[in-house]
Amino acid sequence: MKKFWAVSMLVLTLALIVSIMYGCGLFQGGSKADLSDQKLNDMVKARWSSYIAAHPSWEGEVYIYIMTPKGNYFSSSDLSNGNKSNVHFRGASCTKMFTAAGIMLLHQQGRLNINDKITALIPGSTEPYVPSTADYNIPNKGDITIKMVLNHRAGIWDISNSAIPPTAEAPYKGQSYIGYVEEKDPLHTFTFDELVGVVASNHLSYFKPDTSYHYSDTGYSLLGKIIERVSGKKYGEFITQNLTLPNGLTQTSFPYLGSDQIIPAPFVKGYSYFKGKAYDTTQDNMTPHVAEGNVISTLSDLGNWTRKMFRGEAGPNPATVAMMKEGTDKGAYGLGLSYVKGLGFGHDGGHAGYATVAKYDPKQDVTVIISAGAISFDDIYNYYNFLHDMGREAKTILGYSAGE
Repeated sequence: MKKFWAVSMLVLTLALIVSIMYGCGLFQGGSKADLSDQKLNDMVKARWSSYIAAHPSWEGEVYIYIMTPKGNYFSSSDLSNGNKSNVHFRGASCTKMFTAAGIMLLHQQGRLNINDKITALIPGSTEPYVPSTADYNIPNKGDITIKMVLNHRAGIWDISNSAIPPTAEAPYKGQSYIGYVEEKDPLHTFTFDELVGVVASNHLSYFKPDTSYHYSDTGYSLLGKIIERVSGKKYGEFITQNLTLPNGLTQTSFPYLGSDQIIPAPFVKGYSYFKGKAYDTTQDNMTPHVAEGNVISTLSDLGNWTRKMFRGEAGPNPATVAMMKEGTDKGAYGLGLSYVKGLGFGHDGGHAGYATVAKYDPKQDVTVIISAGAISFDDIYNYYNFLHDMGREAKTILGYSAGE
């Protein structure tokens, strides 16, 4: 099936910006289920059934995992196969929490400074943060700081979600660059140099640095390159060694080869709903999204990560996490994270076939992870609002406030 990049990826950006703005339910923390489990199951089943009823041809399931001081809860729209908190799915832009944590860990260690310009020299090195090559000669390069890239205020063109302008002098003008390449070679392995190079060679920018906000996946590709140059390790190697394995995330991975398109079993099957039809989009080439959207995880792994991250226990310490959260309570995007009222801090993720919500409420120590093996490109605003509302109602069923 030919991919619908031009429409779906552009619409997906809107969902990620909006994020700033049912099986056997088991009580995992105790020896037996209580009344809350049944209420949670009933709510998830009712909400998902209602959504499906309004969308003919809908395919896919929804899974919810909640970690609380009383214990951990799981529910899903499929009541037949028990607890699936170990099921794998694509976490999409939840990857940005890992990338931002990697950058901030290096900042915490004094190996970089987020207030440095990306053209500055790496501390203790004669090399700059980004290469002095044509591929990285992006507009306004000398005025961009690492922090601006983290909070999407650098103006870096996002080739994942914005088509190349029709005025560009390139064979892919007026198209998605990623779609253009994959149509010719579905197994192509994209690189940071290639992706940022498209921005540089076409002189693309949204605005002068720090004058506005524009979500940019390609900006996080640039951060992936900085992690590699500062650490001397490949992006996935650094994140695995410093963040995932030390935190016990043994089921979390970051595919980086064009041929690596299959999700480890057991996995959530992913469907994209577009113009009233559902398409199976479980398999995909994630190399255009390394460092910004390529994470594969499970409900329990992502829950443990989100909880430890925002408690200052995942690597970045509490003071560093506080820096990352600055301004989010006023609606701004922080450093690799956002805030949703009633759910807390974290990130949403959206990719063909998958929608994810990962949030932590520090006041009540409640983590909410939602993974839907379906994403709707027909009413994506309402879809994410629907998932957020499900998370808030789940909290109230379990006896926690969802009003702040």
